[in-house]
Amino acid sequence: MATNGAPDSWEDGEEVATKMSTLNVDAPSFVPNVNAPVFVPSFLQNSGPPASNTQSPVDQPPVKPANAAPAEIVMKETSPKEENAGAADSWEDKADMSSAATTPEDEDSMEIDDSGASKKSRVKQKPKIVEAVTTDKEHVNVVFIGHVDAGKSTIGGQMMYLTGMVDKRTLEKYEREAKEKNRETWYLSWCMDTNMEEREKGKTVEVGRAYFETEKKHFTILDAPGHKSFVPNMIGGASQADLAVLVISARKGEFETGFERGGQTREHAMLVKTAGVKHLVVLINKMDDPTVGWDEKRYNYCKDALTPYLKKLGFNPAKDITFMPCSGLTGSGLKEPVGADAPWYTGPSFIPYIDGLPSLKRHVEGPFMMPIVDKYSEMGTVVIGKVESGKCKKGDILMVMPNRVEVKVDQLWSDDIEVTGVQSGENIKAKLKGIEENEVTPGFVLCDPHNPIKTGTVFDAQVVMLDLKSIICAGYSCILHLQAMAEEVTIKALICLVDKKTGEKSKTRPRFIKQDQIAIARFVSNHPICMETFKDHPQLGRFTLRDEGTTIAIGKILKVVD
Repeated sequence: MATNGAPDSWEDGEEVATKMSTLNVDAPSFVPNVNAPVFVPSFLQNSGPPASNTQSPVDQPPVKPANAAPAEIVMKETSPKEENAGAADSWEDKADMSSAATTPEDEDSMEIDDSGASKKSRVKQKPKIVEAVTTDKEHVNVVFIGHVDAGKSTIGGQMMYLTGMVDKRTLEKYEREAKEKNRETWYLSWCMDTNMEEREKGKTVEVGRAYFETEKKHFTILDAPGHKSFVPNMIGGASQADLAVLVISARKGEFETGFERGGQTREHAMLVKTAGVKHLVVLINKMDDPTVGWDEKRYNYCKDALTPYLKKLGFNPAKDITFMPCSGLTGSGLKEPVGADAPWYTGPSFIPYIDGLPSLKRHVEGPFMMPIVDKYSEMGTVVIGKVESGKCKKGDILMVMPNRVEVKVDQLWSDDIEVTGVQSGENIKAKLKGIEENEVTPGFVLCDPHNPIKTGTVFDAQVVMLDLKSIICAGYSCILHLQAMAEEVTIKALICLVDKKTGEKSKTRPRFIKQDQIAIARFVSNHPICMETFKDHPQLGRFTLRDEGTTIAIGKILKVVD
């Protein structure tokens, strides 16, 4: 007999296999001694507990969680003998098999009842440890905007890598795949651009989502598409943001293209202002490009060209705007200061700066409201959005407006981390019971059934005309974007003009409105729209009007008429 418990001869292999199958899971020793007298008599199997292993895997689950580790070790020991599968399968595997066939509802209740009785529920406990950490930190939603190819997705990917949300191996895999497609500089953006179409063309289409944490805050990255065809998607992303990051390419020619009329730099900056973002960080990216070479003159040129326009939009250059040089590809200026690359810049680097911004005011006490930005079906209807006011917890009964369908909150995730409760400011996913996925459309609002959001087809609003080819009269139709909703509306009547300087309203009804004028008009839509007045709830009372691919006006809702 060897010292490690192995027999001198393995010829009697079958006998060994039967003995090993009768090992006692609860035995104090985990190295089975084949010659131990306890396991030899097979007739004892029925009479006493020592060798009850054949039944015990299924019969004993409630006892197991306390010492789950021994079970795992026994499983490893017994796995070689495949022919004896009935006895070899540990209770863990059986629990796993049974849970695979359950419905999502059963699975939930199983997790709560057993709390660790199956492998699956043990795995799901992991996020719950993180949950407590996550919800303690302040949530900030950051939207990355700017012209196409300014480097928004690359900066998002680089930040996830610098904060440890993406490991080195994943990045190396992306780098290899990108090299095969001759796109080696795109690999960082693949952290944000996950579908094949976006990777093939190098253009973001949907609003990419990811998150990272610093010592004080939990940041959600919203990576908006820069292409002008996808501006409606970008508006949905901007409507969820607390802080906007305008990414500018300093490369010769690229900055000019983005900033000229028709470039997305102007339109995106205006849209985030309309969406209610108060603070703007301007990252002047691609400073490491050979045409720029961290040149201070180029940095100042971009800065001086942008400042007057941003000021015109309503941002205060002294308080609301911060300019920073950086390189998304090398990561310089994002987490660590630019240092020797640009000795002329002495300001903070990006991540420490946004981490140190003052806390935001949230409507935690109000009724629960969450505009739905996206939805999908996964063992139930899952909706995505940012909580604009109030709080909610698992098991709450809410209402989807304007359908007035009552739903139950089955599960909640805050940035992919499963939680039991969420509050205003968090970007969440909620699994709902009581509604089908095809009954939900982006733009619907999940809200408190006792105090639901207002809905209507007729409303009065104040609009500021921005970019008009001609004049607008009653009867004009365009697309209204409010949060993630896009709905066709018609101007039913022009009520009055508002003087820009004094704010006085004209006594007579105008016959038309032209560029740069402010007017109050009555709008009519074909379908009910979820909205609040700007006075009661600014985030749900602002909208954008677009026509023929350009933004023609921004506005705020004054009164929901019908």
